[in-house]
Amino acid sequence: MQDPFYTKEKRKKSSSMLAADAWLDSSLYEFGQSLGRGWTRFQDIMSVFHVSGIKRFFVEILSDGFSFFAIGCVLMVALALPAFDATASGEFNKAEDYSVVFLDRFGAEIGRRGIRSDDSVALADMPDYLIKATLSTEDRRFYDHFGIDVVGTLRALMSNAQGDNSTQGGSSITQQLAKNLFLSSERTIERKIIEAFLAVWLEWHYSKDEILKLYFDRAYMGGGNFGVVAASDYYFGKKVQDISLAEAAMLSGLFKAPTRYAPHVDLAAARGRANLVLSNMVAAGFLTEGQVTAARRHPATPIDRIADANSPNYFLDWAFEQSKTLIETHNHTSNNFVVRTTIDNTLQKYAEEAVISTVREGAEQYDVEQAAMVVTDTKGAIRAMVGGMDYGKSQFNRAIVSTRQPGSAYKIFVYSEAFEQLGLTPADMITDRPVCIGDWCPQNYGRNYKGTVTLASAFAQSLNTVPVTLSIKTGRDTIAALSHRMGLQADYPVTRSLALGVASVSVLDMTSSYAVLANDGYKTPAFGITRMTTLSGELVYEADLSAPRERVLSETTVANMNSMLRGVVTGGTGRRADVPGVPVVGKSGTTSSYRDAWFCGFTGNYVAAVWFGNDDYHPTNNLTGGTLPAIAWQKFMAYAHTNIDIEPVFGVDFVPEPTVIADADPAAVEETVAERPPSLTPAAARKLVDLADLLNATLTAGGITTEARAAVPAVATEGL
Repeated sequence: MQDPFYTKEKRKKSSSMLAADAWLDSSLYEFGQSLGRGWTRFQDIMSVFHVSGIKRFFVEILSDGFSFFAIGCVLMVALALPAFDATASGEFNKAEDYSVVFLDRFGAEIGRRGIRSDDSVALADMPDYLIKATLSTEDRRFYDHFGIDVVGTLRALMSNAQGDNSTQGGSSITQQLAKNLFLSSERTIERKIIEAFLAVWLEWHYSKDEILKLYFDRAYMGGGNFGVVAASDYYFGKKVQDISLAEAAMLSGLFKAPTRYAPHVDLAAARGRANLVLSNMVAAGFLTEGQVTAARRHPATPIDRIADANSPNYFLDWAFEQSKTLIETHNHTSNNFVVRTTIDNTLQKYAEEAVISTVREGAEQYDVEQAAMVVTDTKGAIRAMVGGMDYGKSQFNRAIVSTRQPGSAYKIFVYSEAFEQLGLTPADMITDRPVCIGDWCPQNYGRNYKGTVTLASAFAQSLNTVPVTLSIKTGRDTIAALSHRMGLQADYPVTRSLALGVASVSVLDMTSSYAVLANDGYKTPAFGITRMTTLSGELVYEADLSAPRERVLSETTVANMNSMLRGVVTGGTGRRADVPGVPVVGKSGTTSSYRDAWFCGFTGNYVAAVWFGNDDYHPTNNLTGGTLPAIAWQKFMAYAHTNIDIEPVFGVDFVPEPTVIADADPAAVEETVAERPPSLTPAAARKLVDLADLLNATLTAGGITTEARAAVPAVATEGL
């Protein structure tokens, strides 16, 4: 028999399940009914928008239009992404290179390097007819469109389809500027699309006048010129404010095809293009035919652009590299600079005359083809740089490359280290005798030995065993370290033969090293730039000439070294370098096999190093540093010390004698050379000497007395 309690519970659970099932069924039914009623109401609402017949056609078209518009917007955004990337940095394309105008120490222009670019003239200061000539040819609706000239583009497409060689293109000025500022010169559909986006971006961010000014400044005008200001100076030798209508038309014709219509390339084509520009100005209503008649009859004529052979080109090449380093160091965004240098153009001509004439005089006898010279003042300012015999034939600058061995000119480092470390003096005795380091046994130039000599005598005679002995006592590493502190830049191996100058050096670095002795022992690196500004005058760099310098050698060592260097000139291997009336000190240097010959030295006014040799490293015919290099060095110093105050040399007991100018005669021409004024080139001064000779001969033939004749040269030369 079943339990009554169990039966009651079973009935209760069954009843609950039936109730739940009924609720679920009813809920689903009600939900379905609600959806049906909602759908019915939605159909009722949408029936209001139902159209039929012809109206349905237009609605479908409109609907599809919205769909395609949405798709187009997505596509436009995708195409515009490169343009967004181009403008994200906010920076324009840099010009292909920097443009640098170089001035000498007195402020006179001596040359240019890099591109020619100038953005210093405001749009308001440019000639009105230059602006009109450009607008009439490049973009007549420039002030009306939003960056893209739709009408002009359609017209250009029609002209191209008809084969018409129009002078007007399809791209607006803004589009051309967008390409110059952000894009490359490739011709692709993708670039044209990006160019259009960038043109609109420029119109949103800049005024029309600002866009036009940027266009005038950044457009390439042929001949390495960027911008109308630089092109005006290059082609016509004028400021852009001063150009004529004919010249403005010729410049405006360059924008679309600068290499084709550059007047120095094809003058006839340039004039033909300028004539079309004048016609465009008339067609655009900017000028009348009568106003352009004179420009048609008298077309523009460019000036000759023959390179100035008098520019210190080797120095300018070096200074241009130095300038680019300074620009990058100061992170300047401009591309146009003016650089004030230390070069003295008169001394530069003296250096070129001295080097070139000496090489030519000794080329056949000594089998030498090249030479280089660097001249600085005693503070390191470069006054002259000669990098070779002929810049037109070879632009390789032999004055700055560290590929030559200095020979005995290196011995200043050995002796200086010995004085510093060992406390020696020039009067101390040392024995000149055979010395070996391992299996290497150097010999003197004459293959003999002097026995016991003073350090001063060993230095003056350029004995080889003595510096090797000193290097053993001081250590070769310390000598190399001193040479780098004094001015040598290139690293070189420290070998057994280091004391004899087996190291890689440059003429520039040797000049800096000797300048330490000329500057009382202070580090004196050579420099050629004192100031750099943009074309608008913004200061970029200025040398701090008053900054404290590192002491490299003690005053005692400097005095000892200078006295020994003086002995080289008065009684040693450098006698040919002596200049009467000037405290000259220096050291010759000759390498093994006579591949390199040097003379390095200084006065109280100037420091100079001279190198002679051959580019292919073949040996000269027994050329030593005491011959041609010393002669060239002496020639320069004789020129350079004319009509200036002669400064003393620390440690050298020398009192300059007053110079007496005697009557000029043919036998005294060489002596007269030393009296050349610094304002004249050597060639010009030589002509004056010849003129004085002719004048004396004429006066003698005319019976003029000696007393009267003596007064003529003084009167003739007064004030030179």
